[in-house]
Amino acid sequence: MAFRIALSGLDAASTDLDVTGHNIANASTVGFKESRAEFADIYANSISDVSSSVPGRGVRVTRVAQQFAQGSTEFTSNNLDLAINGEGFFVMEDSAGDTTYTRAGAFSVDRDGNVVDHTGARVQIFPRIGTTGTLFNTGDTSDLNLPVVSGTPQATSDIDATLNLSAAEQPPVVTLDPTAPTFTFPPDPQSYNHSTATTIYDSLGTAHTTTMFYSKVADNQWNVFTFVDGVNVTVGGNAFADVQFTTAGALDTGVGDVDALGNVAIDTFNPGGGAADITTLTFDYSATTQFGSGFSVNELSQDGFTSGRLSGVDVDGTGVVFARFTNGQSEPLGKIAMARFSNNQGLRQIGDTSWAESFASGDVQLGEAGTSSFGLIQSGALENSNVDLAKQLVNLITAQRNFQANAQVITTADAVTQTVINIR
Repeated sequence: MAFRIALSGLDAASTDLDVTGHNIANASTVGFKESRAEFADIYANSISDVSSSVPGRGVRVTRVAQQFAQGSTEFTSNNLDLAINGEGFFVMEDSAGDTTYTRAGAFSVDRDGNVVDHTGARVQIFPRIGTTGTLFNTGDTSDLNLPVVSGTPQATSDIDATLNLSAAEQPPVVTLDPTAPTFTFPPDPQSYNHSTATTIYDSLGTAHTTTMFYSKVADNQWNVFTFVDGVNVTVGGNAFADVQFTTAGALDTGVGDVDALGNVAIDTFNPGGGAADITTLTFDYSATTQFGSGFSVNELSQDGFTSGRLSGVDVDGTGVVFARFTNGQSEPLGKIAMARFSNNQGLRQIGDTSWAESFASGDVQLGEAGTSSFGLIQSGALENSNVDLAKQLVNLITAQRNFQANAQVITTADAVTQTVINIR
C-alpha cells in the first residue's frame, strides 16, 4: 500500500512541476494567465472499516486552476495593441467560424483589412448603426475591417468666415468695375482693401481655390467679390455681395445681400470637371465685425472634403474604433465587443492564449468596455503575463522537495519489503 501512496505523491508532485514549468515558460507571453495545481487526499472506506483507524490512500490532483489576476500593462507604439484594464475578454472569430476569447491584444491587419491576432482570428466589434453618429448595435457582432478610403466626398455647402474689417479703412483708389472685359482674377491690388482665400470641394471631391476680396464702399458698407479658380461667382446676379454693418460694428443682418441669419448665398455655378452644379454654397458672416482695429481673420473654415486614404486608427477607452483619413476626416468603425463569464476558471484552454466557452464557465455575456463590470480598453498597450517568477521559483523548489520525499517513501517501503522477504 505504501508503494501506491508514494506513487500517487510522485504523480502529484510531477503534475505540480509541470504546471510550474508551464507558468515559467510563459512568463513573457502576452495575455497569459498562470495556473496552479490543486490536490486532495484519498480515503477508501468500506462499510466495515473503523474510520478512526483507516489510513489514507494518497493524493490526487483535483484540478489545474487558472488564475485570472490582472497582469501589468506595457505601453507600445502600435495603436492596434490593446490591453484590458479590468474584467473581460476580446471576442475573436477564427477561420472556421468558431468564437474564441483572449486577453492577448497584440493585433495587426491582414491582407483583407481585417484586424486579427497572430492565429488569424478576427477581432469582433459591435457595428455602427447607420452611417452617422456613434450608436452601435450591441445585439450583433461583426469583423473589424479597416476601410482603404473614407468613402464619398462631400461638396462644400458652408464657409464660416469670421473676420474684422477695419472701420478706419478708406475706399480703395481704383474702383472695381465688374462690367469691364478685364474683370478677372486677380483684380488690381489698388482696387480692394483686403483678401482671404480657402479651398472648397465639389461633388467629385475636387479642390477649388476660393478667394474673397473685400472692398470698402462707404462708412459701414463693403463689397465682397468672390472668385472660384479665378472666375467670379455672383450673388443675386451681381458680381459682389453687399455687406453692411451697424454703427456698433456688428453685422447688419437682413440688409443688402446678408440674410436674417448673417449668411450670404452664392448663385448656382458649375465648378467644371464633370462635377455637379454647386447650388447651396453660403458664406456665414454672422460673427464678422467692423471695429476700429486692424483687419484680422479669426476663422475661415468650410464643411466639404475630398475622399481620403486611411492614415491611422485610434481606439478610445470604451472601445470605439476611429479610422483617421488623409482628408482630415475621422469615422467610427464600431465598438470592440467584450465578453465575460460567471466562472472564468471554467473556461476551456485551447492554446494560443485563447479560451473557449464551456458548461462550467457559464454562458457568455457580451457587453461594452467601461460598462457594468467590464474593464476599460487601453490602446497602444499590452497586458503582460501575470506570472510571478519569484513565486514560481519557490513553487519549483517545493515541488522538487515533495517529489524527493515521496521517492524516499518508496525507498523505505522497498527496504521494509526486502526485510520481510529475507525472513526465514
